[in-house]
Amino acid sequence: MAAIASLPFAAGVRHVSSSERRSTVPVSSSVGSSNSAKIVCGVRCNRISSRLVVRCVAAQSDVPPTVSETKYNFLKAYKKPIPSIYNTVLQELLVQQHLMRYKRTYQYDPVFALGFVTVYEQLMEGYPSNEDKDQIFRSYINALNEDPDQYRADAKKLEEWARTQNGSSLVEFSTKEGEVEGLLKDISERAGGKGNFSYSRFFAVGLFRLLELANAPEPSVLEKLCTTLNINKRSVDRDLDVYRNLLTKLVQAKELLKEYVDREKKKREERVESQSQKANETITKCTGDIHLTML
Repeated sequence: MAAIASLPFAAGVRHVSSSERRSTVPVSSSVGSSNSAKIVCGVRCNRISSRLVVRCVAAQSDVPPTVSETKYNFLKAYKKPIPSIYNTVLQELLVQQHLMRYKRTYQYDPVFALGFVTVYEQLMEGYPSNEDKDQIFRSYINALNEDPDQYRADAKKLEEWARTQNGSSLVEFSTKEGEVEGLLKDISERAGGKGNFSYSRFFAVGLFRLLELANAPEPSVLEKLCTTLNINKRSVDRDLDVYRNLLTKLVQAKELLKEYVDREKKKREERVESQSQKANETITKCTGDIHLTML
């Protein structure tokens, strides 16, 4: 509604004012002149209406979905219950990624995809079903109107490339030729102001994953890589600290969950054993009573 209200609707109406119609129609009382006036006016009105409809449709298509719509699309696509230890973090990530996804400067890139896939795999580690885990991933990415297969393929491509690198070769990508090197050059140019680029925590995690796979954990390598990519290293350091804290909390939460499951399992086994013992005692007593009766 806001997009439609912002259109110059009043200006469109003035285009077909009576004064304009009079200036368009030739001054004549003949039947032919009257018909030509109707035709000219009709054509002008139709053109104006067409332009207005096209502009309204364009304005509506530019409006991104709301956070609620994205969450609804995710829940509609994956209807099974998700354990709260996973679902709470998933919902928070979905909200954050929705806000990133629909920023005007957002443009998908493989490092961002690698970062998200890394976070997702860490979060969902130990999930009861691998099949459900994959379905959740697909539903999540589809809810953001993006391609889950592209995320997986690009993440795999970067991981395979990073395993063949070291600290020096990783930061020297700008002097080399190759598919991944080209992708990194494109990111560097866009981050430097020659196109759309929106930095995010997932991007920071993607950089960290590249360094990890290249066995180059030194801070100096990260600093050089950020400089080459035109990325603010302070932002990367801050977001990597957030990521590490998240992993620590996840590990602690999963340990507590495991302890709870083990404790409940032990209680069930003890209850079953106790009930079985009572049943045996009852059977023994009844057997004894029957034996005495027979005597």
